[in-house]
Amino acid sequence: MDKHKPSDEMIKDLDNLLSKLNAMEIVASDEHQKSSVKVMRALVEGQMHSINEFQHLKKAIDLLTLQLFDVQNKVKN
Repeated sequence: MDKHKPSDEMIKDLDNLLSKLNAMEIVASDEHQKSSVKVMRALVEGQMHSINEFQHLKKAIDLLTLQLFDVQNKVKN
């Protein structure tokens, strides 16, 4: 099983994909193509948001863990 890419790399890849979608929307010739690009853009932006939110959750869990260790040390003393 392959390892996941780091979040910064995933965001960079998704940002590049977003740039390509913007170019596709400019050259789209009909409403169907433009609508398809809008759907793909929403999916990419949602994925970027999810990655960012996951990073925030990881930081919050780390801070909570530190606080728990701090409380545990105070209870022992």
